[in-house]
Amino acid sequence: MADLKGIAEAIIKGDRDTTAAKVDEAIKENIAAEQILNEGLMAGMSVIGERFKKNEVYVPEVLIAARAMKAGMDLLQPLLAAAGVEPVGRVVLGTVKGDLHDIGKNLVRMMLQGGGFEVIDCGIDVSAEKFIESIKESGAKVLAMSALLTTTMPQMAEVVKSIKDAGIADVKTMIGGAPVTQAYADEIGADGYAPDAASAVDTAKELAGS
Repeated sequence: MADLKGIAEAIIKGDRDTTAAKVDEAIKENIAAEQILNEGLMAGMSVIGERFKKNEVYVPEVLIAARAMKAGMDLLQPLLAAAGVEPVGRVVLGTVKGDLHDIGKNLVRMMLQGGGFEVIDCGIDVSAEKFIESIKESGAKVLAMSALLTTTMPQMAEVVKSIKDAGIADVKTMIGGAPVTQAYADEIGADGYAPDAASAVDTAKELAGS
């Protein structure tokens, strides 16, 4: 029997080669791609997410674990697609216009992918128009925005307003970043707030209804 627990442990350790080898082994043993994803890859990233929330691991460990997960996902993705396994939801992600910071955003992307989401990453310095275009193209139900500067935070309010003005009623907005707070999310009418990358997964799942 393939070692799904071993896949999770390899991800927790950030061991890319072992992750890939064990995923390959599980595929060859005809274990369902969804089972490998849930009990192996996502189980490992979930532990990293919890430890990150508790400050037991830090950004470098998360990045290394995410890299290991990606090695497994690269092997698994074609099988998941062939089996018609749907992501738990789609999220459009980006750092708002005027803000060029991407480490926090990239962490959120990795955590969301580790939580089973398909992420459409618009990158940095993203305008309201670009966010709306990506939402329409992808059919995503959640938009996650990041800002690291207090000077770019008003862009978040601009995007929330633009989405409402465009009549896109079924998209939920969530925000995060060092200067951002729950109070600011309430003030601008965002649907959710996440204090860190690991919490972003919980918030996105709530908003996506999954």
